[in-house]
Amino acid sequence: MAISNAPLSLLLTLVFSLLSPSSPTSSDLVADLLTLESQSPSGVIRLSDPLISRFLTSAAVPRPFSLLIFFDAAQLHDKSELQLKSLRSEFALLASSFIANNAHDPSSLSKLFFCDLEFRDAQSSFSLFGVNALPHIRLVPATARNLKDDSHQMDAGDFSRLAESMAKFVESKTKLTIGPIHRPPIVSKTQWTVLIAAFLICVPFVVKKLISGDTLLHDPKVWLAGSVFVYFFSVSGAMHNIIRNMPMFMADRNDPSKLVFFYQGSGMQLGAEGFAVGFLYTIVGLLLAFVTHVLVRVRNVTVQRLVMIVALLVSFWAVKKVVFLDNWKTGYGIHMYWPSSWQ
Repeated sequence: MAISNAPLSLLLTLVFSLLSPSSPTSSDLVADLLTLESQSPSGVIRLSDPLISRFLTSAAVPRPFSLLIFFDAAQLHDKSELQLKSLRSEFALLASSFIANNAHDPSSLSKLFFCDLEFRDAQSSFSLFGVNALPHIRLVPATARNLKDDSHQMDAGDFSRLAESMAKFVESKTKLTIGPIHRPPIVSKTQWTVLIAAFLICVPFVVKKLISGDTLLHDPKVWLAGSVFVYFFSVSGAMHNIIRNMPMFMADRNDPSKLVFFYQGSGMQLGAEGFAVGFLYTIVGLLLAFVTHVLVRVRNVTVQRLVMIVALLVSFWAVKKVVFLDNWKTGYGIHMYWPSSWQ
């Protein structure tokens, strides 16, 4: 198979520049970065220790460009609590969107480059940046001399909403415009064609069932179970967990043998937290439905009062637990309001 001349020429250029005593010019560095960027399908440049030396530590300051670096480690991809693979995918989406949105503005494209560092290929660079935990994303501005102290680390809250929050962080630090994030469609054209064809085939059979009244849609129990499911799905944050691929729990960083089901901090929510809150809210909702639709039909007033008291106490307990969890997680206190005349 033929070998492309562009990567070979760039490699020779880098080798000769590293061996040469003269420092590369700013235009040479930008040209090399643009070439490396064009060779990446997503626009993310894979850096190594020699390239870090060439583009950052050996380059004259201020440089004409900034680098946004994603620190990665392939051996940690199987740890779901770190979400390195999904964050790396969102980072690539951020890079490709920036390139697509600024294709008409070459000056902006030459001011910011998206890169990643693999731990096995750049252990010295990890030490140079002082990175000892992942996930880790760092912006190296053009004026940075000390890579550890002069660069900006992206906090967990800056990528909690994935590519969109990453874009806000970059725009706030670089004053460049990332633009809208171009996500691939969830369903491709071929899949849409198959789904439409299957739907058209099933339409006559569905219409026949509807006319005869022999469907699950005519069963009140199905509607009742569906309503409870939708209610639980809405209040438990299940859609949040699906979109962000959040794990149910994570290992304790201080003690890997322990599992963490409730994460203190508003930047991240585990699946177990949402299900716990959803379960408590569902209890309150079911009690309310029982009191308003079933209990009102009971003729014994004493039974009504006893059941009402129990329902109120359980509901009060459930809401109190939700408020306590919110206070513990966010650090914001929720206090009852009492009229001034009561004090």
